[in-house]
Amino acid sequence: MDDGSEISVLNGLIKTTLDSVKGFEDAAGHTEGARFTSFFHDMASQRRQVASRLQEQVRRLGGNPEDDSSFAAAAHRTFLDLKHAITGQDDKAIIQEVERGEDYLKSRFDAALKEASLSPEVKAVVLEAYGSVREGHDTVSGWKHGFAS
Repeated sequence: MDDGSEISVLNGLIKTTLDSVKGFEDAAGHTEGARFTSFFHDMASQRRQVASRLQEQVRRLGGNPEDDSSFAAAAHRTFLDLKHAITGQDDKAIIQEVERGEDYLKSRFDAALKEASLSPEVKAVVLEAYGSVREGHDTVSGWKHGFAS
């Protein structure tokens, strides 16, 4: 894969990761449980670090890294605000929405890792970032399923 294609893949992951930062920040502001609030703030911080590492890789490849989230994130935040208004800060609903966002983010990283033509260096950076994504996804998914029990 040429550097331009790798930069495009990385920038897509950066934009989605920045969406995740904003989603976690919004969730932290809407949840009642201190445990969830703390986790959401921690995850937002982790995701900022992930985005920063991906941005560094884009710079190394000679590209201009994304530095803003997408329109989809704004729509997701609006949806979280609507959920908040309707449910009165229902943690279960917030966890469900966060998990939906985490599913999307995880799928984007899964797709990037299947790009057979990514250079080993870029694939290693994506794989390292994926560890944080998978950890956050699995934690939120476990909480969602715990609410279902």
